[in-house]
Amino acid sequence: MTPARKTTAEAKPAAAAKATRKKAPAGSAAGQPKSPKPKWDVCDIDEWGPEEHQLGAVIPEAGNSIQVETGGWRSQMPEIDSEKCNGCLLCYFYCPDASIIVACDEASGVNKAVGVDLAHCKGCGICSKECPQQAIVMKREEKG
Repeated sequence: MTPARKTTAEAKPAAAAKATRKKAPAGSAAGQPKSPKPKWDVCDIDEWGPEEHQLGAVIPEAGNSIQVETGGWRSQMPEIDSEKCNGCLLCYFYCPDASIIVACDEASGVNKAVGVDLAHCKGCGICSKECPQQAIVMKREEKG
């Protein structure tokens, strides 16, 4: 069985209502005209010096990221087995947040990964993927 189709008389009110709706002009939000895209003259870009550029991405106070904890939204956290660590420090170099804590192993005299700065670790797992010794595993973090 197929669904019953509307008769022409039933379809006309819907079509009339559809036709009376006002459409906003294409490319505008809330009836505002769309502003033209700025055109940049970059024909002499090879000759630009620092005086031609506006300042941007300025960090007014060096080292301010230590004051902002950014690790609160992660769902997984790295767990380091220092006994398996051979001191290659790939985890340290690949970590985008500089969250790997390194210390000198007194027994071997080698710098090893010994912990994670959980205030800044995002739980991305790059350290775990890069570790050739599988000394870092990602564990599900239980929020309490």
